[in-house]
Amino acid sequence: MSPEQLFGPLNMLALVSWLLLAVFPARPLITRVVAGTAVPAFFAITYVALIASSWGASEGGFSSLDGVAALFANRWVLLAGWTHYLAFDLLVGVWEVRDSRDRRIPHLLVVPCLALTFMFGPAGWLLYQLIRRSFSGRADLQVR
Repeated sequence: MSPEQLFGPLNMLALVSWLLLAVFPARPLITRVVAGTAVPAFFAITYVALIASSWGASEGGFSSLDGVAALFANRWVLLAGWTHYLAFDLLVGVWEVRDSRDRRIPHLLVVPCLALTFMFGPAGWLLYQLIRRSFSGRADLQVR
């Protein structure tokens, strides 16, 4: 199996998880089990397997931008990095849904945050923080 052959199914799993999160935000099966635990755990296991099997075969490292570029020149390590993004962005999306529910922020305001978090991670989190702050009227930007 090649990195390209794994890339498609990983992306599809992420997309389905995000759609479930956006459409069924009040269902614990989705927010706790599927998007909140099972899918991120699957991504984490995949990430660990990819890193364990390919780390020694890669040049580069994290001490410089050139080192990171060399590290990600290995397609397996690149896929591991992508899987890392998929896992953590989904966990941020789950947190946005749970936090908005706790704060009684209308889900329709959260959906654009979810889409942005799925596509551009930190930008979606930032939009959610702005909505969270304006909706609650508090300057509390801390993640619980």
